[in-house]
Amino acid sequence: MSKQMSNVVMSAFVPGLGQFLLGERYRGLGIFLGFLAIVATTLWYGQPLWYLFPFLIWAWNLWDVFGLAAGQKHSVLLPLAFGLAAAYGIGWQVVEIDFSRAKVERAVAILRPMLQPDFIQPRRELNQMWVPVEVPCSSQPPAARREDAGRVATVTPDCGPVGETLLVKVTGLWPKTETNIFWQNPIGNPLMLGEGEIRMLTQMTDEEGALTTVIRVPTTALVAAPDPTLPQFHRVYFEQARPIGGYELSFIGNEVLKGALATVSMALMATGLAVLFAVPLSFLAARNLMSGNPVTYAIYLVVRTLLNILRSIESLIIAIVFVVIVGLGPFAGMLALALHSIAALGKLYSEVIEGIDPGPIEAIRATGANWLQVVRYAVIPQIIPPFTAFTIYRWDINVRSATVIGLVGGGGIGFLLIELIRVNNMRGVSAVFIAIAVIVIVLDYISAKLRERLV
Repeated sequence: MSKQMSNVVMSAFVPGLGQFLLGERYRGLGIFLGFLAIVATTLWYGQPLWYLFPFLIWAWNLWDVFGLAAGQKHSVLLPLAFGLAAAYGIGWQVVEIDFSRAKVERAVAILRPMLQPDFIQPRRELNQMWVPVEVPCSSQPPAARREDAGRVATVTPDCGPVGETLLVKVTGLWPKTETNIFWQNPIGNPLMLGEGEIRMLTQMTDEEGALTTVIRVPTTALVAAPDPTLPQFHRVYFEQARPIGGYELSFIGNEVLKGALATVSMALMATGLAVLFAVPLSFLAARNLMSGNPVTYAIYLVVRTLLNILRSIESLIIAIVFVVIVGLGPFAGMLALALHSIAALGKLYSEVIEGIDPGPIEAIRATGANWLQVVRYAVIPQIIPPFTAFTIYRWDINVRSATVIGLVGGGGIGFLLIELIRVNNMRGVSAVFIAIAVIVIVLDYISAKLRERLV
């Protein structure tokens, strides 16, 4: 009885210690670590209500010691339930879940236009004119004036910083026709000039096809500039349209197709580039090939560590770095995907090499072959099928990742998506969602069929 009480006292001061002393080491260690985790969580959150759960686990721990001493082992489901209740309860409050904040009217306003994706439109004849504008001003800015096919467009003053008020004039357009006026930055992205810079600015031309209006240099005009103080040429566009029968891709639909092509191309180029580097690195990261002497083993440790470090950094973070280095666009996204894929494929390839049949390797080594000969005749024949399967699978992953990388300026359809969300164009957002779904479904089907052929 005294030994039983001593174990209870031990567990009262250190939960799990009594179980540990009774020979249930893993059980005691689990209780101790679980108790510490729940205590740390409740103390961090600081609400007294949740202190009840560490107390309940502590009390169950004493009851469990009594049972073990009497030859009975109690189920650990009860303390596990206490721990999960505390974790989920605190998590619910930390995340601030409040379903009353969801407004039906707001959801309808967003979802209703998404039921009409902006892919096609009635065929139209376009009448388009543009004029260059320097932002910000250089020491000697050129005249903001352009003539083309009898149309003349001017901007006064000839340049200006972000937020500057400009007077724009154009003549020679179609008379009495609605005209969309928008801004285009140096990398070709259109920017709205209407209310709040989220709506299209529309004006009506007069009987002679002229219009005059006032605009402001958009606040996002210099987002693509590596140096905001460096003067760059932007454009002010005047666009008219009239129906001519039939249907065609809309502006957004055309941009969606271009973005989809850029996304697939980014994934394909990134995967191809990654394979070129991952294959040789995988041989250096395979223990069974590099453990022959201290020098090769040291190389193995260095390469393996580098692959683990690169693989631990999400491609989205890498994309942000490359956007700063090379600027906005698909090139930055491709480099980010390639770097992350090198680490991922290098790790997968090396594990394939480590899992191959060692018999051929030993047989080739027994003939006195060097390291390159061992790889050529004993390793490569065994790894080609799994290498190919992993490469196709990684391409599939990169297509999905490429859509997300665009959100931080990595180009592709993700970049278009974030721009459409910014200007509240939910019809365009719906078109992008559909395009992403189609891309993923089609490529998933293709990659699945290719992997089946390798089996």
